[in-house]
Amino acid sequence: MKINPFLLLYQYLIVLPVVLVLTIITALLTIIMSPFAPNSRVTNYPARWWSRLICYLFFIRVKVSGLEKADPTKSYIFVSNHQSIFDIFALYGWLPNLFKWIMKMELRKIPLVGQACESVGHIFIDRSNPMAAQKSLEKAENRLVKGVSVVVFPEGTRTKTGKMSQFKRGAFRIATDLGLPLLPITIKGSFERLHPGKLFYVRPGTIEVILHDSIDVKSYGNEVSPELIRHTWEVINGEME
Repeated sequence: MKINPFLLLYQYLIVLPVVLVLTIITALLTIIMSPFAPNSRVTNYPARWWSRLICYLFFIRVKVSGLEKADPTKSYIFVSNHQSIFDIFALYGWLPNLFKWIMKMELRKIPLVGQACESVGHIFIDRSNPMAAQKSLEKAENRLVKGVSVVVFPEGTRTKTGKMSQFKRGAFRIATDLGLPLLPITIKGSFERLHPGKLFYVRPGTIEVILHDSIDVKSYGNEVSPELIRHTWEVINGEME
């Protein structure tokens, strides 16, 4: 891995301190605004611009295609592959739909950030406690109304190789229980921007976000279908090959 020392210094001495300040400001704005505009796109604006500014600071361009396939007045279960933390910035910054994240419980403990996420209704999952995780998913179902969607990384964690792992069932259970359409999203280039490892070093470049046609889960029956999971996986992975 070839590292540009000037870029590395820029990222550590300038970008990361700026990102820290932006994160604190964004969290505070979100916490302050959320009581006045619950379930509103207004409360998403601070995080939307926070995400965009982070990408700009790291010289990352986000290219999105297929936005016309996501009607902002409808609720979806967005399911995406997960390559790096920049997936979050790309989706938060450029996906116009109002949505909630399903995120791991550990993020709730981050000062201000966890509180901000909770204040706008994002869903925390305790993966070590199946019963608690089930209750969290039920809570997510109650929030998917009037055009509010949810974004899930069904692999459960970021890839360490750039290849997609098998999907877990949670997102598909929500979609099946509520009869909501699944909308697969392929993210490309995020792994190349930030490889997993001990050194945090972001490579400038492009991240592609590709929205696919939504999938009618009702045609797969009333239970979580292995065929539905397989088909969704193949749709997302097909754009990565």
